[in-house]
Amino acid sequence: MDNEPTDSSPTGGPGGLTLAQAAERFGAYCWVERRLFELAGAWAAEATPPEVRIHLDVVSGQHGWHAGLWADRLPVLDGVDHDALIRPDGPGTALFDELSHQPDTMARLGGLYRVVVPRLIVTYDRHLRRARAAADAPAVRALRLVLRDEVEEWLAGEALLEQLLVRPEDAASVAAVQARLEGTVVAEWGGSGLLAWPVDPGGEAPVRGVPGHVT
Repeated sequence: MDNEPTDSSPTGGPGGLTLAQAAERFGAYCWVERRLFELAGAWAAEATPPEVRIHLDVVSGQHGWHAGLWADRLPVLDGVDHDALIRPDGPGTALFDELSHQPDTMARLGGLYRVVVPRLIVTYDRHLRRARAAADAPAVRALRLVLRDEVEEWLAGEALLEQLLVRPEDAASVAAVQARLEGTVVAEWGGSGLLAWPVDPGGEAPVRGVPGHVT
């Protein structure tokens, strides 16, 4: 039908995004949440004290649920494999690789709650503020649910981290982790959040692996 949105139509995706841009964005959200699910779950098995273990176990399940929400939001695009849309964007791979190699609970919480989760909150909040309440209702509902969870997790995780910082050298160690991870993000790109907001459709940037876009 002539009035149906195409991959390049600005009305085709959430927040004024094209369908192709929405596919890339939700796929990247899903990838991030899956990595957080995996990391938090693995760390929960090793973490001390017990309250940190419980916290990480809970938030692992929560991130897994978030990943499912974003997978459900992925639009269907002709000629594009649905699972192939779930992939990193921005500094994702390098950042999570470095986060996964942190050696102990304090360093892991420092990277999680002083770099990754705060930047993820900024990313979701920016999307929610730019979304159109009526046209993007399913995405808005998902963003509100996920953003609320991320803020609550951030506050709880930061409180746990602060309890572990009992010596000046502990604070210095966490600050060094934060600096390294922030440096990884800035080396990839200097923007806020974990993902750059797509260029407006009039000056649309190429979208990787989507028909009609340069890869």
